[in-house]
Amino acid sequence: MFPIRDHNPSSKTPYVTLALIAANVLIFASYFPMFSDPARLNAFFYDWALIPAAVSDGQMVHGLFTSMFLHGGLMHLAGNMLFLWIFGDNLEEALGHAGFLLFYLAGGLAAGLAQFAAEPMSAVPTVGASGAIAGVMGGYLLLFPKARVDILLIIVIIFRVIPVPAWLMLGVWFVLQVVLGAAAGPQEGGVAYWAHAGGFAAGMLFILPVWLRLGGPAYWARNHGHPPHPEVVYRRTPIPRVRRR
Repeated sequence: MFPIRDHNPSSKTPYVTLALIAANVLIFASYFPMFSDPARLNAFFYDWALIPAAVSDGQMVHGLFTSMFLHGGLMHLAGNMLFLWIFGDNLEEALGHAGFLLFYLAGGLAAGLAQFAAEPMSAVPTVGASGAIAGVMGGYLLLFPKARVDILLIIVIIFRVIPVPAWLMLGVWFVLQVVLGAAAGPQEGGVAYWAHAGGFAAGMLFILPVWLRLGGPAYWARNHGHPPHPEVVYRRTPIPRVRRR
């Protein structure tokens, strides 16, 4: 279940979202050659990633910030940037450019602290923007719970794009992070589940004053949980048929 787009257009150019995507891509490109030298790459991550055990010793606290601009591979980067592109523009419009930047960074720091609290003695480097982006997703859920999100549903060899309400897609994603985080060992499978869950919860908390200022439950009631503007309608591209001669 992979989101590919939402039906929630923004009326302003999301400059901060685009800048964050560009920054993540450029930073990844700067150390991409190190992937051919694992020893050098590991040394780089140990210098700039979040290492909970080091933070416990009062060292390398900068990793709480720098880790959110690092990624462990092309697919890791691509997936995170897609999520940021889908959900970031609407939150940036709601918060303003500066407000959204602060919101994003605060969500990333909260995610790092959640991962640190869950595994304070772990020496495994944690990298990725997914904690900060989880914060964006949490904020999006509170403001636009019934915005439609198109997801790519993959079941063995069946590929299908279906629209679902944001609360379903984001709610399932959050529950999975909590369940998998509780079931897994220290960063089992290389996924920092508690950073995801912590960032998501922080995003909902940080956006709460904005939601209340909009009217809280009354804001939801005015639009029945949908965005306060018309949704985008995407045309289906038919599969051409080949006739027999």
